[in-house]
Amino acid sequence: MAIKKFVVGSFEEEEVLFKAVRKVRSAGYKLYDVYTPMAIHGLDKAMGLRDTSIPTAGFIYGISGTTTALLGISYTLVWDWPLNIGGKPHFSLPAWIPIMFELTVLFSAVGMVLTFCYLCQMAPFVRKHHFSLRATDDRFVMVIECTAKTNEEELKLFLSQAGAEEVHTQMAETGWWLGSYSRNRKTFENPNAILA
Repeated sequence: MAIKKFVVGSFEEEEVLFKAVRKVRSAGYKLYDVYTPMAIHGLDKAMGLRDTSIPTAGFIYGISGTTTALLGISYTLVWDWPLNIGGKPHFSLPAWIPIMFELTVLFSAVGMVLTFCYLCQMAPFVRKHHFSLRATDDRFVMVIECTAKTNEEELKLFLSQAGAEEVHTQMAETGWWLGSYSRNRKTFENPNAILA
């Protein structure tokens, strides 16, 4: 996992955050992510994120559930163990519809939850760096990745002028790692030694 340098800006109000996101994008900085205490309508568009593929994944999982139910019931009641139930034909599709519907919903729901957790890198015993613990309480936190062309001091001044209440630099691992959360967080004494 790579350790990178980030400039973190903390905002108190949603409207100020929206304007700052647009300014950061138009200035050409590399916006890493924005962390908010609740969902904000339209923030994904302001950040320039593409639409999610979760509905497409849900459709594929649902079709998989329908197919699994149809093939499973057909195999059991038509080929492997055909039973005469009240004189119905062995291939009695209308009687199978409730079971097919339930498996469609089950596969779709479980599949979309697992896909969401995978895309967001959320799982038990998986750790990720928290740029600001107040992002889960009352702050809106914008994280900008420092590249080779980024002037850190100019970026800090830019965020302050855009309305950030607090601006600071952090070194963080960009990926996730296995382990439990602890109160003792890693601190990097010499950031230049890590980047070299």
